[in-house]
Amino acid sequence: QLQLVESGGGSVQAGGSLKLTCAVSGDIFSRCGMYWHRQAPGKARELVSSINSDGTTYYTDSVKGRFTISQDNAKNTLSLQMNNLKPGDTAVYFCGACGRIRFGASAFIYWGQGTQVTVSS
Repeated sequence: QLQLVESGGGSVQAGGSLKLTCAVSGDIFSRCGMYWHRQAPGKARELVSSINSDGTTYYTDSVKGRFTISQDNAKNTLSLQMNNLKPGDTAVYFCGACGRIRFGASAFIYWGQGTQVTVSS
């Protein structure tokens, strides 16, 4: 079982920056990746960025070149550095962690409660 808590959200003007942090706690047999999702009012939840256990990263097209995902294993945190923010980035951002409770078990994604990011024009 894992617990995830996001922080770092806030309100900024277009062109500004924010850094989101996800603190991960608990224990699990194995992990299979970590994610940042976001959901804007009236829109579907979407994957923003992910990082695999081997360090491979993914970014949705709309944030490429502006956002950077990273892990700090010593602190057990996941971060999302967001630069040159745009009004379209306004959403609740959620961190997630994929894990298995035992060998051979199906993977389950644990999610945090989310943190609000608001970008004004």
